[in-house]
Amino acid sequence: MRFSEALGELDARQPEHMPEPDLKRITELVNYLDQPQLTYPTIHVTGTNGKTTTARVATDLACAHGLQTGLFTSPHLASVTERFRVCDTEMTEEEFTEEWERLSPYLELADAAGHGAVTYFEAVTALAFLWFADKPVGVGVFEVGMGGGWDATNVVAGDVAVICEIGLDHPELGASVAEIASEKAGIIKPAKPVVVREQPPEAMAVIEARAEQVEATVLVEHRDWALEGRLGAMGGQALRVRGVHAMYEDLFLPLYGVYAAQNAAAGLVAVEVLLGHDLDDNDTREALGTVRVPGRLEVVGRAPTVLLDGAHNPAGAKAMVDALQESFRWSRLHLVLAVSANKDIGGIVAALAPATDSAHVARNDNVRSAEPSVVADLVGARGVPVEAHGSVAEALDAARTAAEPDDLILVTGSLYTVADARRALGSV
Repeated sequence: MRFSEALGELDARQPEHMPEPDLKRITELVNYLDQPQLTYPTIHVTGTNGKTTTARVATDLACAHGLQTGLFTSPHLASVTERFRVCDTEMTEEEFTEEWERLSPYLELADAAGHGAVTYFEAVTALAFLWFADKPVGVGVFEVGMGGGWDATNVVAGDVAVICEIGLDHPELGASVAEIASEKAGIIKPAKPVVVREQPPEAMAVIEARAEQVEATVLVEHRDWALEGRLGAMGGQALRVRGVHAMYEDLFLPLYGVYAAQNAAAGLVAVEVLLGHDLDDNDTREALGTVRVPGRLEVVGRAPTVLLDGAHNPAGAKAMVDALQESFRWSRLHLVLAVSANKDIGGIVAALAPATDSAHVARNDNVRSAEPSVVADLVGARGVPVEAHGSVAEALDAARTAAEPDDLILVTGSLYTVADARRALGSV
């Protein structure tokens, strides 16, 4: 089998309509596979914003401390193989194809079990379980795809759960922060620890109730651990983190914004808790100093500066603008924006508009992308000059044509938008 054939079979599992949320299909599948996800300890990360940063930091720290660590994230920007890593090595197309061939017969068995066909995300999640067991890894770090309790990743042991910032995002998860928190708190496992980022009071109440119900230990930001200090530095920021076992000084993080620093601190604490002791200072500095999170205030061009960020909800957009204003300087900001139709587009625009001098809106390469005319109307209503384009590539080209060397071009609204921009830029 060739990679293209395996990819075609996977893509065919994208459902036209998502099935009702449950764990029946993934449970059936891992039963056939003999529970590969239980052959290694796991750090399980959820939240509305910050999951990927936290998961990547935890992975890099665990690797730096001698653990062969598997990382599963989503979505991908260019190739599905980006979702799977062991330490700093991404899965190859050959490895993907080999694992897919092993997985395929079990997918067919699960398909026939009476719960409907295994979905795209369930299939790639199972593939991660299998690949990590085959390596084998010493620990697996899993980023939730969406939600928590009903997410396909939630059949892991969850030796350490991490709950990043919770806010309104996917309407499928609930209409209130408390409803969304209830779904995300579903990853908390009985008698296991959960590392919790700063939360709205209604979310924290739900998390604490779930933890009490299953007798889990809650480690809360600012109470049990904290980002104690932060200073801007060339190419990132310097941090001081109070963990649950030690204080960590003089850490450099090559990411921007307080939210990235807090998520990095959560990742550090998760590894501390997993290991049960403090981390080595030198290994910790080395690991944090090389963290990379594509599509999160990622600089991909200079003169003018071109930044890519996957912010796709109002809270993420506001945090991104705050980080921009703290860490970058520009004459005019040219916004390239494409968002999904099921998002709070008005809230995203409200967060971005005050910093924006001109906007270029477009449709990204995803079936859920909002109509450019709808987004343009919302941007224009905020008093921002705006043009609508047929694609992200066209919008980016127009922004680059209009920009002067001391301007900034910000491409945002979705990781699908970031992926489109990366393809348009070619060399990224």
